[in-house]
Order: sequence, then C-alpha cells, then structure tokens
Amino acid sequence: MNSLLLLIPVALFLGLLGLAAFFWSVRSGQFDDLDGAATRILFDDDKPLPRKSDSSVGSRVA
Repeated sequence: MNSLLLLIPVALFLGLLGLAAFFWSVRSGQFDDLDGAATRILFDDDKPLPRKSDSSVGSRVA
C-alpha cells in the first residue's frame, strides 16, 4: 500500500511530462508537414556525377 503512495505521484509526473512534450512538439511545428519527408525522398535534387573517360574504365577492368 505504501508503494502506491509513491507510484501515483510518479505516474502523474510522467504523464504531465509527456503532455508537456506533446504541446512543445506541436508548438515547434513537428506535425506541420507530415507528408513532406515521405515525398522528398522520391525526388533526386542532386546533380548526376560526371562521367569518367573510357580509358579510366578500361584500366579498372583490366
């Protein structure tokens, strides 16, 4: 029974801590763009690498 007197305030504190973290993440914009990261990975914005000359390719194979 004595353990409940300790565990109830600890559970309430952890619940309030989680609620505070949730409100902090909402205010900082963590949930503003849920689909952006999923679609950004499909587009390749990097420039293609320059092609190497044929002589360097042949030396690697041989």
